[in-house]
Formats: sequence, structure tokens, C-alpha cells
Amino acid sequence: MTTYTQQISGTTYQFDGLVELMATASPQRSGDELAGCAASSDAERAAAQWALADVLLETFLEDLLVPYETDEVTRLIVDSHDRAAFAPLAHLTVGGLRDWLLEVAASPGAAATLASVAAGLTPEMVAAVSKLMR
Repeated sequence: MTTYTQQISGTTYQFDGLVELMATASPQRSGDELAGCAASSDAERAAAQWALADVLLETFLEDLLVPYETDEVTRLIVDSHDRAAFAPLAHLTVGGLRDWLLEVAASPGAAATLASVAAGLTPEMVAAVSKLMR
């Protein structure tokens, strides 16, 4: 399991694995607070978002949030993932994908470009980007 760290104003925040990083980077929600998986402060949430921005997209294919062996949806996502569609984005981080999406959205032919890579993105990759854009 990878540990992710980020320092803000002299405080180092540590996130034990991708699941904790994703949970802590989420916008504040009362349900997450009740479940005990929310960030303890705005600074911790910001640190998680910064750390998440540096995660390579490839990580989401290697470090599954829900184990392949125990979850049918995860198996479906992994088994139907289109590596060829993912190839043009494989070198990007979550933050890089965010920047790429913003650039593509402002260009002509955006729908066709997005359609060409859609099968290469997993729901977890897209969720990670959405955590940065909120």
C-alpha cells in the first residue's frame, strides 16, 4: 500500500492508501463525517486534494479501490477497460487529466475527442478529477 503525503504551512498530512486519500479529498458531507471517513479540517481536505492531483492515472488500474476478487462491479470495470483508448492519457496525473479536460472542453471537436478516450477512463479516475474541480 502506498502512503501519500502533503505538507501545508509546516504541517505534514499523511494518507494511508488510495482509498483514504480519495475519501479525505471529498467535499465536506455530513454522511462522510458520520461514517468517520471525512477530512478532519479544510486544510486536511486541501492537502488530500493536492496529493491526489499528483497521482498517476495508471495507479487506479494497479491499486483498485475495491478488490477485484470480491466485487463484480470492479471486475466489470477492469475487464472492460480499453487500454488503447487510455493510451493517450496514460502518462497523466489526476491533475494533468483535469487540465487536459479543461483544455479539450474549450476546443472545437471536444465531443469527439472525449468520446475517443471515454472507454479508457475508469469511474475512479473521473471521480478523482471531480474532487479537484469542486
